Amino acid sequence: MQLTALAWSFTAAVLVHNAEEAAFLPRWSRSAARWYRPVSDSEFRFAVGVLSAFFLALTFAATLAVAPGWLVKHLFAGYVVAMLANALVPHLAATVALRRYMPGTATAWLLVVPLGAVFLHSAVQQGQVELLVLAWVAPTVALVLLAAIPLLLLAGRRAGEAEWPP
Repeated sequence: MQLTALAWSFTAAVLVHNAEEAAFLPRWSRSAARWYRPVSDSEFRFAVGVLSAFFLALTFAATLAVAPGWLVKHLFAGYVVAMLANALVPHLAATVALRRYMPGTATAWLLVVPLGAVFLHSAVQQGQVELLVLAWVAPTVALVLLAAIPLLLLAGRRAGEAEWPP
């Protein structure tokens, strides 16, 4: 499969994963408070919506980049690595530790992990992504995403509290 098609397939898998989380994770979080801070539907859906829009823009930019090794391709690959890590922690870890399903685990392991692994393998094999660059870009992307999530949840909470229209 062509790398562009793999990138968009992976993106579709992430969007399906995000939709599963948006539909079911807020309710789940209210009963898993020891492992996960409870979130409201609106704040979580706001955060997931912003992250999904950002990822769509990143996919678009990465698939338009022509030259191998462009930073945007490595940022996309870093996002792939972050989503693979997300499948492990919190999804699989919480499902095992709580002995109950954490929303997003199935889509992570049935769609995101296989497509992400195939994308990364293909991108490296085709010389579009360099492992040495990915070794520092991937942790950076993961840390930025981890830092962004509480900020996006706060923004979603504030947006939900705001009186509309003013």
